[in-house]
Amino acid sequence: MKRVVLAITAVAALVAGCGGGENDAASSEEVTTTTTAYEPGPFFGECGSITDAEVQSAFGAGPFGQITRNSVGCQWETVGFGGPGVSFSWYRGSPIGRERAGSELIGRPADDIEIDGNPGFEAEQGTLCELGVQFGDDFFHWSITYSDGPAARPPCDVANELAKLTVERKQ
Repeated sequence: MKRVVLAITAVAALVAGCGGGENDAASSEEVTTTTTAYEPGPFFGECGSITDAEVQSAFGAGPFGQITRNSVGCQWETVGFGGPGVSFSWYRGSPIGRERAGSELIGRPADDIEIDGNPGFEAEQGTLCELGVQFGDDFFHWSITYSDGPAARPPCDVANELAKLTVERKQ
């Protein structure tokens, strides 16, 4: 066992001693760091400034049995299996392209949209719709799903209604 430890130590010392020539000095001089100032976008308020009653009205569904609010978003779910569910998330300093790519990666092709001059995407597949709207380096995201049975309204109609309200109420 001591021989293995000594061999590993010797190899580590040998590797650490390698390098350190002219190429290392040149490569460290070539490395530059770019810092970009982040300017936060507008404030959207808790749950995108949307009330529980407005979410319920947009769906045309019964009352939500569980509503979750935390520092990154909100989620509304109906009681029982098969009803609609909705979530709102707000991302600061995060690229919307990553969210869009994730949607496309799992088989929901995204279309370009614009709400009040702000670019975004909409991805719908059956009973699910994801919608994101960008504001500089920030974006918000609405996700609408009906897990079973016919939807009272098309999920992207619901997402668009809620997203338009969020944009109107930004501060």
